[in-house]
Amino acid sequence: MRLSLVIPAYNEEKRISEVVRTYSKFLKPKLGYELIVVCDGNDRTADMARKEGAKVLEFDHRLGKGGGVIAGFKEAKGDIIAFVDSDMSVGPGDFWRVYSAVGEYDVAIASRRKKGSKTPIRQPFMRRFMSNTFNLTIRIIFGLRISDTQCGAKAFKADSIRKVIPGMRSTGFEFDVELLWRLKRAGYSITEVPVSWSHQEGSTFSLSRGPGMLMRLIARRLGA
Repeated sequence: MRLSLVIPAYNEEKRISEVVRTYSKFLKPKLGYELIVVCDGNDRTADMARKEGAKVLEFDHRLGKGGGVIAGFKEAKGDIIAFVDSDMSVGPGDFWRVYSAVGEYDVAIASRRKKGSKTPIRQPFMRRFMSNTFNLTIRIIFGLRISDTQCGAKAFKADSIRKVIPGMRSTGFEFDVELLWRLKRAGYSITEVPVSWSHQEGSTFSLSRGPGMLMRLIARRLGA
């Protein structure tokens, strides 16, 4: 199997059917793939994803965004393992560009800040400000020369994921930073791919989580 695509989905019954259907329609003619939806909420997300043909991992306790991705990674069988956010802020066409960069590089991540990226529906000002501050802090603390660690589409050679996942500690939205840092430390090559990204209402991320994310990441950095 060429691709395993993981979608962490917490109470996404309003849009998971469309997300699974859209990605499946796009990927089916292109390659062998599996679509893994990880559900840790209490609505009908799991049933709806299953009806659309996705492989569903269901949990009765909250995993967090990172915990959901890790759970999906552990079940993935593909040569390339990837994940996208469940709000489809990055569509299948742009995800395909991220996926296609793996091969020349070990890791490819979507970016809202690289030259060529587009944001037809922009984030609110305060969210952009917090995001810029977060990225600057991460560059200083972790030495990651990456313009956008948080954009919700990333793809990896399977061996890179299997090497670093056992050491992962983050299960929340800070997961992306720790993952990229561990991959960089392990010597894997990382590239950013400019994408068209649209802000979607109903995100499960809250700005109030920002300080906690940074504190947990600093703790990870100090503990290595």
